[in-house]
Amino acid sequence: NFYPGAEDELSMEDNNTSAFNCRPLPGSNAPSEHSYGRAIDVNPLLNPYIDSSGDLQPKTAGAYLDRSRTDPGILHDGDLAVRAFTDRGWRWGGDWTSPKDYQHFELPG
Repeated sequence: NFYPGAEDELSMEDNNTSAFNCRPLPGSNAPSEHSYGRAIDVNPLLNPYIDSSGDLQPKTAGAYLDRSRTDPGILHDGDLAVRAFTDRGWRWGGDWTSPKDYQHFELPG
């Protein structure tokens, strides 16, 4: 087993795209939208989560906070991959102020 206990951090460090994952919101006990199958994280190493307190997920993604990078798999506003979700009504965490969740897409609740 590569991810004992379904450890999300380890999976994100390996840049695994994931959808259904029964886990809480960061810093909370409330279930995330992933717990209901209403969210997907795409290339999480390349598209990290960071909040106003500096919580970076995955913790190894610091180099990818530079959103001017153009590595394959990095999501940018207006990209075909981003539009594939947003044109269908999904919300993108890259549009949020805090946290910035570049990997995250979710259906409106």
